[in-house]
Amino acid sequence: MSNAPKRHGGDWPLDDVVAGLRAARQAWREHHRPHEPRGRELPSTEVLDGIVQGLRGVLFPLRLGPPTLRPEAEDYYIGHTLDTQLQALRQQVLLELTAAAGADPADPEMLARADQVTADFARELPTIRRLLDADVLAAFQGDPAARSVDEVLLCYPGIAAMIHHRLAHKLYTLGVPLLARIVAELAHSRTGIDIHPGATIGPGLFIDHGTGVVIGETAVIGERVRIYQAVTLGARSFPTDEQGQIRKGAPRHPVVEDDVTIYAGATILGRITLGKGSVIGGNVWLTRSVEPGSHVSQANSQSQVPGLV
Repeated sequence: MSNAPKRHGGDWPLDDVVAGLRAARQAWREHHRPHEPRGRELPSTEVLDGIVQGLRGVLFPLRLGPPTLRPEAEDYYIGHTLDTQLQALRQQVLLELTAAAGADPADPEMLARADQVTADFARELPTIRRLLDADVLAAFQGDPAARSVDEVLLCYPGIAAMIHHRLAHKLYTLGVPLLARIVAELAHSRTGIDIHPGATIGPGLFIDHGTGVVIGETAVIGERVRIYQAVTLGARSFPTDEQGQIRKGAPRHPVVEDDVTIYAGATILGRITLGKGSVIGGNVWLTRSVEPGSHVSQANSQSQVPGLV
């Protein structure tokens, strides 16, 4: 008698399912991608996750790098890790560029563009580090519960989201928006903070607590801005073309000037401007611009009062 475990069920219609999935793929490709696939055509979320983790260590080696790293080995570690991650990033860039163009990955023009994008990204890493330093310092100075900048860097979800955003925004501006969006969504899934990589954010952003924060693609945020949990910087409407299709990329999200504070639950919609130094109270629904130095609360956010324009 066999000692093999008895199999329960298992009489699956595998041939039918495989055939059905093949038909669905073929229908999609005929409509969206008529060329024959040559293998993996799009970037990998898993690979990009590893790249971001490596770059976190490159940016903050003695805090987010390997636990055994010593100060005297920092430059060696950074050089080795950076080379490894940039090689991996170049391949992901190439996948996006060739998929968007319907080109062959061996095309010399595609290879040259991937090299250029990757090199330009690498050159921006020192600037990204300085921006993140300002973000960390803003969180430390703005939160009385923070005991050290190390605590902020290691523990605060707002800083984790900003590390991803600073990297993603640079990829976005270099012309690989899919890679940028994947990097942004990795942070979103882990922190609950949803920042579109197209958003332009100045130094010193402090996202306190952070869960439920949404910052749209065309939002522009100045320096030393503080945002609490569940704040939305969103669009009020979506312009369309003659065929009724939504126009992509049109400015539709708020402009937040320097030194603005937005408290928990506030919803700011449309291409409006929050003037420098303004304070937006909790749970406010705001669709009109406010002048510099304004204080907006639930009681006055929907009425005509000084400061609302």
